[in-house]
Amino acid sequence: MKTNSSNSLLTVSTGPLKISELPPNSVDTGDDYIHLSLVIPTYKERDNIKNVVGILSQLLDESIAGKYELIIVDDDSPDRTWEIAQSLMTEYAQLRVMRRQQERGLSSAVIRGWQASMGSVLGVIDGDLQHPPEILIQLLRNIEQGADLAVASRHVEGGGVSSWSFVRRFLSRGAQLLGLVILPEVLGRVSDPMSGYFMVRRSAIAGATLNPVGYKILLEVIGRGKVDQVAEVGYVFCERKEGESKVTWKQYIDYIHHLVRLRVSTGKVGRLRRKVNFPVGRFLRFGLVGFSGVFVDMAILYLLSDPTTLAWPLTRSKIIAGEIAILNNFFWNDAWTFADVSAKQQEWQQRLKRFMKFNAICLAGLVLNVLILNLIFNFIIPNRYIANFIAIAVATIWNFWVNLKLSWRVTDVK
Repeated sequence: MKTNSSNSLLTVSTGPLKISELPPNSVDTGDDYIHLSLVIPTYKERDNIKNVVGILSQLLDESIAGKYELIIVDDDSPDRTWEIAQSLMTEYAQLRVMRRQQERGLSSAVIRGWQASMGSVLGVIDGDLQHPPEILIQLLRNIEQGADLAVASRHVEGGGVSSWSFVRRFLSRGAQLLGLVILPEVLGRVSDPMSGYFMVRRSAIAGATLNPVGYKILLEVIGRGKVDQVAEVGYVFCERKEGESKVTWKQYIDYIHHLVRLRVSTGKVGRLRRKVNFPVGRFLRFGLVGFSGVFVDMAILYLLSDPTTLAWPLTRSKIIAGEIAILNNFFWNDAWTFADVSAKQQEWQQRLKRFMKFNAICLAGLVLNVLILNLIFNFIIPNRYIANFIAIAVATIWNFWVNLKLSWRVTDVK
């Protein structure tokens, strides 16, 4: 059995998030052969970590004794989870620990753990016991029977969630449906694309540069890896017993961002972008922000002008609603669409200047919208709805391109 010669921490890799092939002289015999490398990403899990390591070690010792490694990758937890894990290394021979101090994020933590691994099969499991450990053996069995990827799913026979609220169930299913619309060739292959519990053959992802957003690394594995055969195992997602949940609204936003980026980089849109050098990903974010502005505009217009609310005059209400929608769009674009630029221009005078430009460009876009609407409706297509759709599309491209070149110029700010 492979044993730890010391309790020293693993070195954190730098550079691209790419998994290497196993060394050519690696063979699947002998005491040093590692079959499964299971990464456990952690952050503030000191109350769970000892129990997690004990349960996983006992389970895998019974199945593949000495042929596995547990790799805890901790993002420098303030509760010093990594230190607790490191102290367990003398007791558990297959345990390895990595402490990351320069990077953050669950997906990149998993990849950094895989980069330090020696297994022919790579896996990931939560560090909070919300993923039932006994499912590991079923996942591993599917890999050994020929699957390139084995996913623990909440949405197949035997799967489910223990006590989720209606809102959380709705968001989970809504995210899945949205993914099927944006990226059907990826998300259509699994029933639970948001699962964070799976195993994959190293050979299926070795050499691919992974580029995850947020915490759903499975999307990257399917979208960028060479995954042919997929197997799924049902499991019931359990509520955590210790610590606090880390599910936030930002993770759902990151999920959508990830879908869009994969759509742009792996499909026909990606090939078009490389040919014309158009920032499609940024444009799609700009469009999503603009879509949110429609709802803001409608809500404010209702609150101000409806006879059952303030009953203000329609024109005055529309001007105010439009300006608030523009303000909404500016802040989202500043924080998301053009975040890489605005991060270099954080003084309030610079932000105000960007807002004034954005406002003026949107006003010009509104004028352009009206002109194109009338031109198309009166001289080309006598259908007001088709004409309006084309006018909105042209105005959106105008707003994006001019704002890119004037409001958020991609230059280094001194």
